[in-house]
Amino acid sequence: MTNILTLRVDPKYVAELNRGYSLILKEAIQNKDLLEDEGEIIRLVDHHNRYIGTGYYGNQNKGIGWVLTTKEHEQIDQAFFNKKLTIALSHREDYFSDSNTTAFRIFNGEGDGIGGLAIDYFDGYYMVSWYSEGIYSFREHVYNALNDLVEYKAIYEKKRFDTKGQYIDQDDFVMGTEGDFPIIVKENGMNFAVNLNDGAMTGIFLDQRDVRRAIRDHYADGTNMLNTFSYTGAFSVAAALGGATKTTSVDLAKRSLAKTIEQFSVNGIDYEAQDIKVMDVFHYFKYAVRHELKFDLVVLDPPSFARTKKMTFSTAKDYPKLLADAIAITEKNGIIVASTNNASFGMKKFKTFIDQAFKETNTKYKIIDQYGLPKDFRANRDFPEFNYLKVVFIKKLN
Repeated sequence: MTNILTLRVDPKYVAELNRGYSLILKEAIQNKDLLEDEGEIIRLVDHHNRYIGTGYYGNQNKGIGWVLTTKEHEQIDQAFFNKKLTIALSHREDYFSDSNTTAFRIFNGEGDGIGGLAIDYFDGYYMVSWYSEGIYSFREHVYNALNDLVEYKAIYEKKRFDTKGQYIDQDDFVMGTEGDFPIIVKENGMNFAVNLNDGAMTGIFLDQRDVRRAIRDHYADGTNMLNTFSYTGAFSVAAALGGATKTTSVDLAKRSLAKTIEQFSVNGIDYEAQDIKVMDVFHYFKYAVRHELKFDLVVLDPPSFARTKKMTFSTAKDYPKLLADAIAITEKNGIIVASTNNASFGMKKFKTFIDQAFKETNTKYKIIDQYGLPKDFRANRDFPEFNYLKVVFIKKLN
């Protein structure tokens, strides 16, 4: 059996870990100088040497690892990974049997009992995301478990743990028969083109599935829609399929143009009847004000952090300003879909940003709908930071 390192937890953090908080914070460990190699199995004890849990060492954001079990004699071996994946798959049976949706998450990190690991399903293909070198050291167990438990066309991986916590560029094919990309997956009957071997992104953020459906089914009909930070235009596709008279997609990345055209095309939408602009969203707001453009439906889904040559944007700091810019170009009774995936603050705090923006622009509003992660993105509801997605539908009243 591998050598297990015993780490002592600062008394301030014991209660939370005992309550099921699975992220091992740097500051929670008193003797972290003992840690050497990511992937080491670690045993957590309190200052009376009482057992708390067993986990692994792996640097990820503010954590140095994850608790995997609170059963003192449970081993972190092949059987452990098989068991966790079996349970996770059983929670997704409804998704596997739904022919209208062929892309979803089958394993969501700590929500399914193994922090730092995510596995997504794309119509017979699986994509494994590794968020630390520590969890990556268990890759054989994970790939063996997938081999034992699922039928697959191919498995791909994303290593998301270089020194800045970013994706490591490589050929992401692991095993099976290589895919001929893009493949077309379905989501609530909509089509999306996906490429699992083209850098960090696949072409679709699966965690926004419920929001796209809400836009298509309840909010888009008859609207002039603006999609900011539009990536591959998935929200625009949902709006167009829901009866929007026109969509405008704005993103700074050059590749967003071809990718958005592709997503419209696989849904039989005439992309030439839509506006797709490759430009800085903040410049676009100024452009829209100058040209007196107004929209009935505005989607704001910025990255948590972005840097251009002229400015730095952080949702934790700058969201109210972004929202104020959107309010200025939204029609009376128009809808703003405010979204963030920043895990450093919760829904309550996000709503204070919304309130601040509307107060500063002297505008009345009403929150009419809100969303967190969809069901396949299992999360521990006791700890809101793991349910990182916050989406609020806001009606501008004046």
